[in-house]
Amino acid sequence: MRLANVLNLGIKELRGLARDTAMLILIVYSFSIAVYMQSRSVPDALNRAALAIVDGDQSTLSTRITTAFYPPHFNPPVLIGEHEMDARLDMGLDTFALVIPPGFERDVAAGRMPEVQLNIDATRMTQAFTGGGYISSIVGSEVREYVDRYRSAPMPNADLALRARFNPALDQSWFGAITNVITSVTMLSIILTGAALIREREHGTIEHLLVMPVTPTEIMLSKVWSMALVVWVATAFSLLVVVQGLLGVPLGGSLTLFLAATALQLIATTCMGIFIATIAGAMPQFGLLMMLILMPLQILSGAMTPRESMPEVIQTIMLAAPNTHFVILAQAILFRGAGFAVVWPQFAALVVISAAYFFLALAQFRRFLR
Repeated sequence: MRLANVLNLGIKELRGLARDTAMLILIVYSFSIAVYMQSRSVPDALNRAALAIVDGDQSTLSTRITTAFYPPHFNPPVLIGEHEMDARLDMGLDTFALVIPPGFERDVAAGRMPEVQLNIDATRMTQAFTGGGYISSIVGSEVREYVDRYRSAPMPNADLALRARFNPALDQSWFGAITNVITSVTMLSIILTGAALIREREHGTIEHLLVMPVTPTEIMLSKVWSMALVVWVATAFSLLVVVQGLLGVPLGGSLTLFLAATALQLIATTCMGIFIATIAGAMPQFGLLMMLILMPLQILSGAMTPRESMPEVIQTIMLAAPNTHFVILAQAILFRGAGFAVVWPQFAALVVISAAYFFLALAQFRRFLR
């Protein structure tokens, strides 16, 4: 194997990528706009939900309930008539419609337990699930304080002191930004290497390489280092400019240590992309295989949900995936400021997995060329 061949073939891959406008747009979007937008969205939290109130009582108590809803959980309530409620829900103008019946304050004062109706647009599933509990709690609290004639918080039997480490404000964008970068690293590295190989196969340039004095190992290494370099540079840019700069997310540990781990992860995922491309006959088939492989890698690696909440058999199987160790390592370094002495088992696992994936992909690549 000649390193000069590996270098020149890798430069050829970079030139080919530079002419692929669609891929360049995908890289820029994935590591900049996508990271920013997805980290700013908070799908699991109630945020500025649209609420309409039908106040049939027009009393002091109903006014207190109306003014108890405010940002950031709810937009200021819109007072509507009962005849408008169904139409507004059908048009998607409101997620919640609260109906306060006439004589509500009088019945509460008399101890009659009147009912308040809450209509929910359940097509907005996450907000509907969370918001119903919020509204029920707020209405119940206002009624209870009105009956007791004063506002007071119940005194607990024990004082619980909460201390949130690594994310004191419990800002979801901190976690979302890092998770989106990790997701982009895996996705783009697989797509770029697989698409490069399939593009050569469709254009017939793979036959040109076979008549040149180069070996399959040199061809594969050139694709691995060139595509990995592109994703590695994009990752560094995303962390420094988007995550730290625009989003203001503090990185707790060494960026150099994380980028070293990213390099190992990229070796494994680029080899995975080559392996998938040798099995797929064309780009549509490659896309379908990507869906079957990428989604379990992301969902079961611990990036979206903790591994501890998964069945033990799934946890054991996913130890063979590089994403599992990369997610553990990334969260330890970037969130908790861990050093190499803490994450060396994940580094060792990535080295072994990357080597295994490389030789597996190389064997399949040689069969592909034959």
